[in-house]
Amino acid sequence: MRDFIFSHGTDVIVNCASYTAVDKAEDEPEKAELVNVQAVRNMADAAREAGAVLIHVSSDYVFDGCSYIPYKDGDMRNPQNVYGRTKADSEKAVEDSGCRYIIFRTSWLYAAEGNNFVKRMIEKTAESSVLNVIFDQVGTPTFADDLAGLIVQVIDEEMLDRQGIYNYSNEGVCSWYDFAREICAQCGHLCDILPCHSDEYPRKARRPHFSVLDKTKVKNTFGIEIPHWKDSLTVCMSMLMNE
Repeated sequence: MRDFIFSHGTDVIVNCASYTAVDKAEDEPEKAELVNVQAVRNMADAAREAGAVLIHVSSDYVFDGCSYIPYKDGDMRNPQNVYGRTKADSEKAVEDSGCRYIIFRTSWLYAAEGNNFVKRMIEKTAESSVLNVIFDQVGTPTFADDLAGLIVQVIDEEMLDRQGIYNYSNEGVCSWYDFAREICAQCGHLCDILPCHSDEYPRKARRPHFSVLDKTKVKNTFGIEIPHWKDSLTVCMSMLMNE
């Protein structure tokens, strides 16, 4: 990586890679650590040596999910599982490296590509007449294209000097249940979606019950307007339906 960065005269590094298998990370903490912390530390060190800016994508899982008001960018990190701990440590590795950096902390990421909640719900609501979805975990879905657009804008408009950590998600708040109902409605499926509690579907890794992010800083710093999650979902659904 260092050879590539120096041989290509790299001045911006965007790290979108992450070990995101939250439950599996509980059984593979060393692997999660390698991908989410050590690799990021290597990137940050290389960025410092090359004089490049590192743009790193982090997660709402760095917080404990116990708040009742949206988390601000500078709130204390208190992760509750291995994945969250490695993402928190990745942020600290970047901060401590001495490189120039921008960290975008996001939540509930989905896209028209890859495996994610939206695509799973489209499949499940097509094949099931009834589906139970958790309603006691609240946050904000984020369309990956919106986050990518912000990153491109920051680079293109030469705003790389605005170093720091920024929370970024789409606007609005919902539970996974609300999100699933909207997905089902937008794709026209007739599945009856019912709310259920997290403890009805125990998982190996503890999930945050509240992970809404305060985006005041990112909007003021970069002068952006952020789409509502329902509007961005409509864009993504249109992309999926036209494949």
